[in-house]
Amino acid sequence: MVDMIDKKKLEGVIPALILPVNDKGKINFKLLEKQTTYLISAGVNGFFINGTTGEGAWLTTDEKVEVFKVVKEISEGKVFLCAACIQPSTEIVINEIKAFEKLEPDYIVAVTPYYYSTSQDIIIEHFKKIAHYSPVPLILYNIPQCTHNKIELNTVLELTKEKNIAGIKDSSGDFISFARGVHTSVPESFSWIQGEDYLDGPAFNCGANGIVTGLGNVWIEPYIKMFQAAKARNNSRVNEIQKEINNLYELIQVTGGKVIPAIKAAVTLLGRSTKWMRMFSLTLGDEDIEKVKRVIIKLGLFSEK
Repeated sequence: MVDMIDKKKLEGVIPALILPVNDKGKINFKLLEKQTTYLISAGVNGFFINGTTGEGAWLTTDEKVEVFKVVKEISEGKVFLCAACIQPSTEIVINEIKAFEKLEPDYIVAVTPYYYSTSQDIIIEHFKKIAHYSPVPLILYNIPQCTHNKIELNTVLELTKEKNIAGIKDSSGDFISFARGVHTSVPESFSWIQGEDYLDGPAFNCGANGIVTGLGNVWIEPYIKMFQAAKARNNSRVNEIQKEINNLYELIQVTGGKVIPAIKAAVTLLGRSTKWMRMFSLTLGDEDIEKVKRVIIKLGLFSEK
């Protein structure tokens, strides 16, 4: 376990990296390098690796380690790296952490236990055990639409007392609980990170430390500008930039809410990914890709010339 005082504060713009794969599901490391380089050059603060947007639940531990290794080599210490261990039980998460230890991630990420319903007491014990074992600080990941087990606010507040828990990425969309948490007295080392793109601006304006964005894989520049405006406490500018992000979100809306396939299709059109999903049947068809193209053309991100 590390001393949290010695760790860089968990904050800023943290892309949840997509994972380019071919039509057989094999990872395209050249395009992963290209996407990572684009995001670093734009000025991101860190990376969320093998998370939901990175299709981490469909990767083997060996594949996750290989992806992390490539991103670490490219980043050259310029940004902090969060290794997501998306696994259904405490012991499996701990076993996966062991595989990452030699690569020295800056943070480990874990969700609640999933598949079976669990109480808040079990969730607390789950995260405490992981935090106690982990050699680096743990980020709580609240995404109940995937795990079906929500981390309630009182549970989060209880877990802020743990020295090796760095913060929470909240993708629940429950902004009431998130804002209440931000305005509650917790240790200074604990970070509140918003994980829903529609709520980035409101989160920064109420005092959030940072955001994790999947949509930002397509166009990260507005997010960087938003964080700069938030640091300058320019709330009106933050709100203006949120409108740009809302317009970008249209590429998901036009596909009927196919979030990751739409993001991958857009990044593919921009030359930094492939359209293929690890679960092949989820890949967008030509009709939906054409809809995505129209959105990014309208935003001035793509030219057919």
